[in-house]
Amino acid sequence: MNTTLLDGKQLATALESELIGTIQDLSAKVGRPPGLAVIMVGDNPASAAYVRNKERACERVGIVSFSSHLPAGVTQSELELLIDQLNNDPQVDGILLQLPVPPHLDDRTLLYKIAPDKDVDGLHPENLGRLVRGEPGLQSCTPAGVMRLLDANGIYVAGLSAVVVGRSILVGKPLSLMLLAANATVTMAHSHTHDLSSVTRAADLVIAAVGKPNLINAGMIRPGAIVVDVGINRIEGAAGKSILIGDVDFQALQGVASFLTPVPGGVGPMTVAMLLHNTVWSYRARHGLL
Repeated sequence: MNTTLLDGKQLATALESELIGTIQDLSAKVGRPPGLAVIMVGDNPASAAYVRNKERACERVGIVSFSSHLPAGVTQSELELLIDQLNNDPQVDGILLQLPVPPHLDDRTLLYKIAPDKDVDGLHPENLGRLVRGEPGLQSCTPAGVMRLLDANGIYVAGLSAVVVGRSILVGKPLSLMLLAANATVTMAHSHTHDLSSVTRAADLVIAAVGKPNLINAGMIRPGAIVVDVGINRIEGAAGKSILIGDVDFQALQGVASFLTPVPGGVGPMTVAMLLHNTVWSYRARHGLL
């Protein structure tokens, strides 16, 4: 069996090209480009890399970045004050708090503090509620990127048996809701699932999002199934150099899965592309241009 790779990097580049023209047209009507504020606390190397990628993507498409890189010792009240200021800033259309934050900070309270119409990560209860009800709104970037990647490759999930491995509020739960809305039959698997292999082998579509390197192996996948790897794990490779791998044993699934996402280059670029999309969606909504 030939395994077709789902190239998120190529699709994200195409989506960025579309956004460039859209932003130019909208900026002429509104009088300014969209603005995205990214808040990062501390010096986590992975977070710093993610933020740089987002800032560069904004620059490529014409979104203005309002980045705040704060010391690890910033207090809860100082951070909440900053979020209030960004909520009230008319130049800012989207606010993203880069996770994780240091343990002395209450990330849930901080996320709830972000105005729902500027919550470009789709994590505010109001936006999650809209997702549950099937109403328009800002949706979580990674799950939305997965759905966009499947659709762009002609993979229509209606009627498919889908297993989502992982139940986080960032990916697993919102992705399951999106799959349900697209008429898939969805099973959520997690650390307490008995005989995970039997659950995944019964699926037409398996999506891994738990953060465990090579958790999903060839014996856990039915030949011809579609496999999406959301996991990003940094491990030590040859000569002590760190490399990125997913939750799926990529090499072992060659010739087993019909479609497969690589890591890196699969879901990751789509997450950034959907962040840009959400920022423009918020910008349009706030100016009555949807």
